[in-house]
Amino acid sequence: MSTPAPRPHRSRSLRRRIAVVLATTGLLALTSLTATPAPTEAVGTSLLRPLTVSLTFDDGNANQAAAGATLKKYGLKGTFFVNSGTIGAPGFMTWADLNTLKSQGNEIGGHTLSHPDLATIAPDEAKRQVCDDRAALTAKGFSVRSFAYPFASLTPALETIVKNCGYNSARALGDLAYPGDPDCVGCPSAAKLPPVDPFATQALPQVESSWTLNDLKGTVTRAEAAGGWLQLTFHNVCAATCELNVTPAVLDAFAKWLAPRVLMRTTVKTVGDVVGGAVKPVVRGPVAGPIGPGVNGVVNPGMEDVTADGSPRCWMKGGYGANTAVLGLGTPAHGGSRAGTLTMSGYSDGDAKWVQQFDLGACTPTVQAGRTYSLRQWYTSSAVTQFAVYLRDAAGVWHYWTSSPWFAASSSYTEAAWTTPAIPAGMTGISFGLNLFSNGTLVTDDAAIYDTVGAPAVAASAVEAPTPAQAPAVAPGVEPQGLTETHVD
Repeated sequence: MSTPAPRPHRSRSLRRRIAVVLATTGLLALTSLTATPAPTEAVGTSLLRPLTVSLTFDDGNANQAAAGATLKKYGLKGTFFVNSGTIGAPGFMTWADLNTLKSQGNEIGGHTLSHPDLATIAPDEAKRQVCDDRAALTAKGFSVRSFAYPFASLTPALETIVKNCGYNSARALGDLAYPGDPDCVGCPSAAKLPPVDPFATQALPQVESSWTLNDLKGTVTRAEAAGGWLQLTFHNVCAATCELNVTPAVLDAFAKWLAPRVLMRTTVKTVGDVVGGAVKPVVRGPVAGPIGPGVNGVVNPGMEDVTADGSPRCWMKGGYGANTAVLGLGTPAHGGSRAGTLTMSGYSDGDAKWVQQFDLGACTPTVQAGRTYSLRQWYTSSAVTQFAVYLRDAAGVWHYWTSSPWFAASSSYTEAAWTTPAIPAGMTGISFGLNLFSNGTLVTDDAAIYDTVGAPAVAASAVEAPTPAQAPAVAPGVEPQGLTETHVD
């Protein structure tokens, strides 16, 4: 399985800030930081309005597990928004970690199965990402009421999807004031309670690595002057070598400082407890239909349809190991005007390839357990090539499955064809593509996958690899020849 890159989120903040700091007298001083400081004006705590703070953690990163112990140490609780499809993967928390967080009184919330930008995918795919993520978390024993949009990307239509999937609220980012960022001029320092829009709740920008302990304190003291609700969003909890991080020492000091502020009429609650409402029944997303008899299940098989950034729709760059691979679109094309290109150099191990975009059915074909499928793709290559095949399980998680026999190098377009083993139980989707596992060049075009029942005949000119019907299927997650997939772009 791949290890996703750090996930930046959109954020907005104010042109200026108002800092509220505790004076040595125990009173509060309110000072403008955008003008010459005025004489300190002490105000009593009775002038502070009730404030509720929610500490939220996004993405389920493995280093967040220790945050639960820090919160427990000071009697605090947080909300952890996780992607169920990455739980247990390298760099992410395990189900045992989540159960520990739950036992400490923390809330587990939804963040989609695999963290896509929901505004950029088809509505049915968005429904699967949101609804099936909540269903997966619920099946593990969690009471799931709260959601956070990946990348803080939302639309009115997505708000409706989240609501219809059974959530009680959904968090955005960057709608509350934070110093030094001009994108939220006039924004409040705290949100109103109850939320104006429970499916686009207001929050500070994400906590950045540059934020200091005093920055964190300042967000609270400014909000205390206004009253209402303040959501802070953390990603990584580590001392160094990770992005969007707060150090364990700073988180500990902040929690220690925050806990006694109940004396300032400030309390800390989970998002679910702030918004309230009963846990609603599970709703599943729409099921993508399997490949029909005689139907090519590959979307955009010739890579002719490209997105705004010039990449082929429903295709992604894949690869792993020690090598330098350059993937793009070019010529010669077998059909249409473009084909997928790959140049490999500096090869030591691993591979590279174009494969269908890993998703829940909008791009990757849906398959049925026990059936076999005919994979086909036209290619030219200066080196041997083979199909690399991946399967999606019922939880939406992708696994390397197997690879075909080798196809010989060819200076002119040749169709490679291979029939897969029977799809293992519990697997629901497939992605594949011809690869390079040595220095050389490869051009691919016009991919196809057919259920072998009702599939059109393979062209007489095709190079058809031996069928594996008599051989046992390779277990998911095991690469042949000792190779292990470690990265997919």
